[in-house]
Amino acid sequence: MASTGPKRSTRFIADILVIAAAQLSAYFLIKYAMRRFDPEADKKEENRKKSSAILRRLDNADLDGGTKRDVKRADLVLNPYEQTIAMEVVAPEDIHVSFEDIGGLSDIIEELKESVIYPLTVPHLFSDHSSLLSAPKGVLLYGPPGCGKTMLAKALAHESGACFINLHISTLTEKWYGDSNKLVAALFSLARKLEPSIIFIDEIDAVLRSRSSADHEASTMVKAEFMTHWDGLLSTVDEKPPRIVVLGATNRIQDIDEAILRRLPKRFAVSLPNAEQRKRILSIILKDTKLDPTGGFGLDELVKRTAGMSGSDMKEACRDAAMIPIREYIKEKKANGEALLRVNAADVRGVRNDDFFRRRAGVLHSSAHIRPVEGLPTD
Repeated sequence: MASTGPKRSTRFIADILVIAAAQLSAYFLIKYAMRRFDPEADKKEENRKKSSAILRRLDNADLDGGTKRDVKRADLVLNPYEQTIAMEVVAPEDIHVSFEDIGGLSDIIEELKESVIYPLTVPHLFSDHSSLLSAPKGVLLYGPPGCGKTMLAKALAHESGACFINLHISTLTEKWYGDSNKLVAALFSLARKLEPSIIFIDEIDAVLRSRSSADHEASTMVKAEFMTHWDGLLSTVDEKPPRIVVLGATNRIQDIDEAILRRLPKRFAVSLPNAEQRKRILSIILKDTKLDPTGGFGLDELVKRTAGMSGSDMKEACRDAAMIPIREYIKEKKANGEALLRVNAADVRGVRNDDFFRRRAGVLHSSAHIRPVEGLPTD
């Protein structure tokens, strides 16, 4: 009889182990089956890993900059939609554009510093003085193409040290009904967790254009969701204004919905540069370029001849002009039968003014700069 007790105990333990092993096996089998049936499983796992890596990088940037946070960004719990948006986050140190790289927009830069950067970086200085001095909830940069709107946005993110969410329109486009709305909600919830944050939407007119009865239901819902959360930024539990700014850029301001424009109180017109601005832009573009003043290079003459051009056009003109001395040098060496691997880059002549006005350059002779004939319709 005494031996039956240990046998029963051994049998009981064995039964427990068998049941536990069966349940554990069932758990992993069900988990595997669910992964097989979920077409987005691999994508979600990849988003989780990449978003975690991005958040760790932001924490490292805080340590390098001496910034202390109550909760590390890598310890934040993100839902799958926030993880998708986190893929759009760019660390400030990864943006290699500063205000010094932008020419001719000093007035706009100073106002951006006073109204956006300082309230984001030193909020106590403004909030303790007046609740009216918090950062605006929306900033709009508008003007002709190629005048530096996107470059201004990059420099703003770099100088402010804020988390830069470079939102692509395709990120909000999902095939499942309602997922786009959840992504919009995740955009603002993630921005709040990572604040100070800048949500940048390039070509904002494409996603938040004027509403009409012809709009698709999904598009209308996304716009409504966006505006609801945008206004909801001001409603916080601790009554402290969130350090989040929505920054938009467009060259078609007339296409943006009026309700969206109301949420973009700070608007900056980035227009074509005048003579003084063109001189500053050309000086920045050509600062690392070998010039030939004795051979006919003059900045003032170049400034006059580039009237009506945008900063992007001038950069392309300078790029084409800088190529002409190299092209001539290569032709000369080939004609003499010399190997190009043995040439000396220091022997290439500097850029002259006439290099900018050759038809081969193309940019200064582009049809985009031909004045329209009076009486003919223009777009």
